[in-house]
Amino acid sequence: MSTPDSLVSHDSSSLLSEDLLLCPICLDVFTDPVTTPCGHNFCNSCLTQCWGQSQHCQCPVCKEKFTKRPKLKINTTLREVADHFKKKRGSDKSEVLCDACSGEKMKALDDKLMETELKRIQQYAVDVTLDPDTAHPELILSADGKQVTHGDIQQNLPDTPQRFNRYIFVMGKQGFSSGRFYYEVQVRGKTNWDVGVVRENINRTGRIKLKPQNDYWTVVLRNGIRYEACLDPDVLLPHREMVEVVGVFVDYEEGLVSFYDVKSRSHIYSFTGQTFTEKLYPFLSPCQNGRGKNSAPLIISPVFKTECI
Repeated sequence: MSTPDSLVSHDSSSLLSEDLLLCPICLDVFTDPVTTPCGHNFCNSCLTQCWGQSQHCQCPVCKEKFTKRPKLKINTTLREVADHFKKKRGSDKSEVLCDACSGEKMKALDDKLMETELKRIQQYAVDVTLDPDTAHPELILSADGKQVTHGDIQQNLPDTPQRFNRYIFVMGKQGFSSGRFYYEVQVRGKTNWDVGVVRENINRTGRIKLKPQNDYWTVVLRNGIRYEACLDPDVLLPHREMVEVVGVFVDYEEGLVSFYDVKSRSHIYSFTGQTFTEKLYPFLSPCQNGRGKNSAPLIISPVFKTECI
């Protein structure tokens, strides 16, 4: 159950409108969409035909070159959304034409589709608590393990292999090695934060670069205005209203990590086509408190499940 990477390059107000579901090659609504490692989506047949028999391929959109031909998988959720859109477009065609192709109607459809998607995903909500044995010594965890803040002063804690000793990171206690899981983090009032998932046996000492090659799948906020997906290089996400609650969804077998703005019911970013071989754990950083400017805690929020529609 994934969500298209291309959605992050558009304003959330137009989320899931037709232009977001068009293959850049055939310019029609996706059929059996696949996602390249650089995050662009195409019809499976279009991309296969474009690449032909060549082993050295490049993305038709951003021109990123792949020395080894990527192994492509059908983006199942994007396919479901595209198929649903085709059906909806057909049934609503006369009504939309009679109403000038109304932006308000399209926005309502977009919101309804994303609301449905979030309700499905929230069925996989898990109870997450933070692991004090992994927390950097400057981090302060609440007694229930649901909140974390940066406390400036380094506490006298055991220097164990599990603990981050340079960056103010912390992991969840619960690990997952199959299936799907989802959790939400309140980030309200903060100017900087990191949220995502990590592999169990990651490097926790010395210099760390947040990127999938190092088994970190994260989205971050910097200086209150810059949302980035951490890759190599990082991907700058479009300016958006301040996110208050981040939803993180993982489909282990599909190799998917997706991020959502829960309040606005919009998609932020997805890492697709990943390969997981070890347990994955929730991962947070409240970042430095910035002399009080970023002192608000990160809070593991309860997920209010609703019946899937």
